[in-house]
Amino acid sequence: MKAAFGHMGTLTPVIEMILEDLGHQPITPNRPTRQTLALGARYAPEFACIPFKIVLGTYVECLQRGADTLISGGGYGPCRAGLYGELHGRILRDLGYKFGFIFFWPPLRKPVHFFRQLKKLKGTHSWSYLWITIKKGYDKQVILDDLEMLAQRIRPREHKYGSTSRAFEQAYSIMRQAKTASEIRKAGKEGHEIMIAVPHDQSLQPLKVGVIGEIYVQLESFANFFIEEQLGQLGVEVRRSIYLTSYARHDVLSTKGDMASRKLAMPYLAQKVGGHGQNSVGDIIRYSKLGYDGVVQLAPFSCIPEIVAKSLVPQLSKDFGIPVLTLFIDEQTGAAGIKTRLEAFVDMMEQRRSKGCQGDGVTDNL
Repeated sequence: MKAAFGHMGTLTPVIEMILEDLGHQPITPNRPTRQTLALGARYAPEFACIPFKIVLGTYVECLQRGADTLISGGGYGPCRAGLYGELHGRILRDLGYKFGFIFFWPPLRKPVHFFRQLKKLKGTHSWSYLWITIKKGYDKQVILDDLEMLAQRIRPREHKYGSTSRAFEQAYSIMRQAKTASEIRKAGKEGHEIMIAVPHDQSLQPLKVGVIGEIYVQLESFANFFIEEQLGQLGVEVRRSIYLTSYARHDVLSTKGDMASRKLAMPYLAQKVGGHGQNSVGDIIRYSKLGYDGVVQLAPFSCIPEIVAKSLVPQLSKDFGIPVLTLFIDEQTGAAGIKTRLEAFVDMMEQRRSKGCQGDGVTDNL
């Protein structure tokens, strides 16, 4: 099997390793580019969201490189993302591509279907071997998430512009090459040492911003215009509401989602609205209680769950005294516009901190 999959943050080396261990040939997706997005936008429905278009473009690129099987997954519920696998398949077959499709629903929602798909993936290997392989992949992802959080902490404190990002890329490359459990542990330790060796000033107390919103635009740097690096280089420490391992625990292996965020959201939004809409409401409250200076909400243009959450942002910002910047993103969004809005948002947070503002939320409604 020559298997391809969509690129999303640091998940790529984990899926690549699992496929290799199961005897498949991974057609590893490259990081998305403007060309990838343009390719997806050419064939996607006009009002499909940017994750749909980027992943579609990635599939086309991988099929052109010889992939014969596509692997994907989707949510279950009111969010239309659950239909994306079927839509991607129909579009690609209409374009003349021939391939197999392994699509995973959440295991607790459709367990029989999930294990049927796993059986296709594991081939002749035993279930115990598959479990060991997936567990090793999870352990690798835990380290990658930890390295990302370490980079987010160091970047606003670095002495030399860009040194943290370069160190992270080096650590990421070492982790990608690690295949056995012992190699993964060794690579994780080496990556951590590379990161903490970046010259930085630990005494600094930078602005802190929570990043919330739809999972793909949070995790895929290309889709969010490398917002973590941009904020870090503006002197802001970033913390996302979603990391791949936390998503696995709260959403893939549970039907309840992040209960801490949901509980906080209940007085404002008492039911799930699909995607991460309810979590976004709760996460604004959570970051305010943690003393963060602001929140950035990221969402694909036309994402209904995040539109619902956005409608509550003015009241949340007022009630909890935390400024919120909402960025809806599609293929027409310009990097310069994002940069300008982030700079203005950071300036505003710095002014608020210098004045000791409390309980005076400011919301960007553009």
